[in-house]
Amino acid sequence: MHDLIISGGTIVTADACISSDIAIDRGKITKVEPGLRGAHQVLDATDRLVLPGGVDPHCHIEQMSGMGLMNADTFETATASAAIGGTTSLISFAAQPPGGRLRDAVEDYKMRAERGARIDHAFHVLIADPNVPNFEKDLTELVQEGHKSLKIFTTYNIGLDDKAILHILKLAKSTGALVCVHAENDALIKATTADLLAAGMTQPEHHALSHPRAAEVEAVARMCLFAKHLDQPVMLFHISTAEAVGVVKEARANGAPIWAETCPHYLFMTADILRQDGLDGAKFMCSPPQRTELDQAALWDGLTTGQLDLISSDHAPYRFDETGKLTAGLKARFDQIANGLPGLETRLPILFDAVRHSDRFTLQHFVEWTATAPARLYGLQGKGRIEPGYDADLVLWDQDRSVTYGANDLHDNVGYNPWEGRTVTGWPETVLQRGKVIVQNGELRAEPGQGKWLKRTLETHPTGHPAPERAAIVSSS
Repeated sequence: MHDLIISGGTIVTADACISSDIAIDRGKITKVEPGLRGAHQVLDATDRLVLPGGVDPHCHIEQMSGMGLMNADTFETATASAAIGGTTSLISFAAQPPGGRLRDAVEDYKMRAERGARIDHAFHVLIADPNVPNFEKDLTELVQEGHKSLKIFTTYNIGLDDKAILHILKLAKSTGALVCVHAENDALIKATTADLLAAGMTQPEHHALSHPRAAEVEAVARMCLFAKHLDQPVMLFHISTAEAVGVVKEARANGAPIWAETCPHYLFMTADILRQDGLDGAKFMCSPPQRTELDQAALWDGLTTGQLDLISSDHAPYRFDETGKLTAGLKARFDQIANGLPGLETRLPILFDAVRHSDRFTLQHFVEWTATAPARLYGLQGKGRIEPGYDADLVLWDQDRSVTYGANDLHDNVGYNPWEGRTVTGWPETVLQRGKVIVQNGELRAEPGQGKWLKRTLETHPTGHPAPERAAIVSSS
């Protein structure tokens, strides 16, 4: 007798769409076959699509911003929101405070997640200060323990200079870690911001101008060159411009070990959304900012051709009040407003609707971009696929249900929905984590702390062909 059989559904994976049943035992998928019989429990999936649970590899939870502002979400609220939206695994950040040890930061975040996380989770080790004691020791040990990805910035008050970035890339190569980069040119952003403020251009809509396209393009190109020189794999976060997609394409053609992602707010919003009455545009401010329809087309092309590998939420929640976006008051300049918007709960429905109504993309693409590729690239073993031996993280989708988002109908702690008024067709009706129903008909059943930390065994796959100068150094040593 199996523990559970999901019967009568249409299974959609990154590779196929088939009518089959799924047998689950001890939280694992044991069989994927039609006509399965014999189970203690049967879940009827007739007229439903059965997809892998979403994997969101880019989420800011209980994290202090560079401006010294804490995110609105705890692990308890963020993972509730994620589960309702069909996401069963996520990677957030264990952010090193300036002057603090990496080890202490990771242990702190693990403790918070153990207390509150309702779904499975892992951490990127976010490096803000490589000059602290025991930095190399802590980094090496943390990677060996299963924290297989690092995060660095090239801008803001936690941005690292090129010397520090190259040092971290070398350490990552020696330990087998993937390096994730927020890539924008700091000098261009600071100079442009100063010019805008001097001209009295202080509204949220001017935030888009303060992050020139060239800032992203230059930093992305620089990280591609560094990755190629050292033969160290790099993941480029939240690509927003057509030019950056082109840079990634060229770098890959030249053998650089580069991966890249984008986010729903770049695929479906333009900078026009920042033009709102008063400071209402602040709700949509993020970095890099939304761009143009031409950029959206280039991002979709990049996903189609494989230049962009996945779609994350970049969930960065701040309330639209004095505790969050409006900390500096009702007359705040754009540079005094926290950047980020919620996305954990809306990522999958927004994308499912778009793909379902497209004549260019399929639901197999949807599964690849939102579950299979994130699990594969970040070493989340047992996640992102519907195959025997994989965790039974599954979502039953009602592909015909239409929902119109309201002003404040999400299950996070943000207090507003940036997709208010948008109607999506296709809804994550039932969500299972390791064979246990954690969401049914919109009712959350997952308890705080039931999510597990995921130790990752990641193969970063360098090309074996660093730059000739680097190869000469390596061979001589």
